[in-house]
Amino acid sequence: MKRTFHISFIPWRFYLLLSVILLVVFGLIARLVDLTILNRGFLQHQGDVRVLRVVSTPAFRGMITDRNGYPLAVSTSVYSIWVNPHDFVTATDNIKSLSLLLGTKPGLIQAQIQHDKAKHHEFIYLKRGVSPELAERIKKLKIPGLFLQEEYKRYYPEAEVAAHVVGFTNVDDKGQEGLELTYNQWLTGTSGKKMVVKDRLGRSISDVQLMQEQKPGSDLVLSMDRRIQYLAYRELMEGVEKNVAASGSIVVLDVKTGEILAMVNQPSFNPNNRVGHNSDTYRNRAVTDTFEPGSTIKAFSIATALDSGKFNPDSQVDTAPGWMRVGRSLVRDEHDNGTISIAQILQLSSNVGVTKVILSLPPEQLYGLLHRVGFGETTNVGFPGEQGGSLVKRTEWKPFAVATLAFGYGISVTPLQLAQAYSIFANKGMKLPTSLLKLDKSPIGERVMDPKVAAEMLALLETVTTAKGATGNHARVPGYRVAGKTGTAGIAGAHGYEKHRFTSSFVGIAPVTNPRLVVAVIIHDPQGKYHLGGTVSAPIFEKIMEGALRILNVPPDNIDDVGQAKEAVPLKQAIATPQKKMLSDSELDPFDSASDR
Repeated sequence: MKRTFHISFIPWRFYLLLSVILLVVFGLIARLVDLTILNRGFLQHQGDVRVLRVVSTPAFRGMITDRNGYPLAVSTSVYSIWVNPHDFVTATDNIKSLSLLLGTKPGLIQAQIQHDKAKHHEFIYLKRGVSPELAERIKKLKIPGLFLQEEYKRYYPEAEVAAHVVGFTNVDDKGQEGLELTYNQWLTGTSGKKMVVKDRLGRSISDVQLMQEQKPGSDLVLSMDRRIQYLAYRELMEGVEKNVAASGSIVVLDVKTGEILAMVNQPSFNPNNRVGHNSDTYRNRAVTDTFEPGSTIKAFSIATALDSGKFNPDSQVDTAPGWMRVGRSLVRDEHDNGTISIAQILQLSSNVGVTKVILSLPPEQLYGLLHRVGFGETTNVGFPGEQGGSLVKRTEWKPFAVATLAFGYGISVTPLQLAQAYSIFANKGMKLPTSLLKLDKSPIGERVMDPKVAAEMLALLETVTTAKGATGNHARVPGYRVAGKTGTAGIAGAHGYEKHRFTSSFVGIAPVTNPRLVVAVIIHDPQGKYHLGGTVSAPIFEKIMEGALRILNVPPDNIDDVGQAKEAVPLKQAIATPQKKMLSDSELDPFDSASDR
């Protein structure tokens, strides 16, 4: 009985155990099918999410060059050092070694990491713009949680010389000033994307797939000639220092194309190292700062007179006794020049002469010409922050307002506007748009002045540099015929025009036979021995014009004058010997007493 029962019990337990085993096996098989076939895509995605990352690869920013291909702004490879506070091993040796390479205090790194760790941050920049050599030394420390990220940093080979035109970028390689800002979109490339495998510490193990290729930014070719730019910068810096001036600007314009070959300012800054510079030094004063141009406007006043048909270069104007009243205000010359011609009004820069001429004409004629040549509106050169100056159109013109406008007060201009306006005399009355970019062909201009008047004015302006006793003798260039005009205007303050503060200027054209360049030199608030435009700005003009013409291989048009630049050349219409001064500077309001030559 007992034996029979034992035999029947064994098969039951066996089959039960076998069933359980088979059930487990079938369950495992079903789970295996579910994981490897039915839900494979989902599980693969979840795994990839934990190890695969899409990262950006920085794009190369386009290069900025001068018209001859010389680099003015290039991008160089640099690295940013960052850490994950939760993974960074803050051992004393690690912190000490890292701080030594980064040039900072260990305590600062430690405090920053602890602060961001407490806030559950996972990314901290320790330093950006690190050189590849230094980045390699940091990498060799092999500190857990410390990472390197490749980026690009802008480098400017010309430094201070081209800083105001080119501008600069920020730490993220985005344009902040100058043409870097204006053409930021053009220069900025498109970042690439790639898929990489990362470990649990966020370190890249390997590249998996290139998702989007980098697209470098486009290059920008400027109209600037680096050689002329350097020449202008050097002479301006020397001129500002010599005349103890607050600031200065120079524009060199190609009259054939309207291209700006040089644009410089003082004070300047180094875009590669801006530590210690404030935003005031970043201004491109040649386009952002305005000033009252003084006697340089007399060229357009005389052009208005010639265009009216009432005057010609030989017309005589009585300026005696060297001063005149306009309403209740006084207009005067430095000397009593007696009866002089229209040509001599320019040569001597006579306030009285130009006032009498303009007051004999409808005021709308002068305003109309000044407006047509570009004053009161921007040149649209495309530079950020460009100012248009001021040229007020009045419903009722008072005589004194017309008089002051005739010799350059009550109007404000930029150095670039002044250079563009004078190029109209060189271009036979045609106004060309200005450009900071190299042009493939000459632009289409707009006629704003009668070509006969423009030709007469070019000849008259030449006498300003050649006539004996004229104000522009110091602007003459050996071997070249030069036309131009001086200007000296008082600087207005909170309580009117201030004593002993002036803006000195000279704008000139050469060679007169076949004009190629216009150079405008503006010196603000010279406090040295001299303050007149003819003695402060004209000598700077002469050096720049002479060097620029030689750089461009412009043939001389006045061979007989070689070596005779500083000697006054008598003209047919000799200028009378100036008589004694009628009134001293101290006897008049600073506005009236300013010697505007």
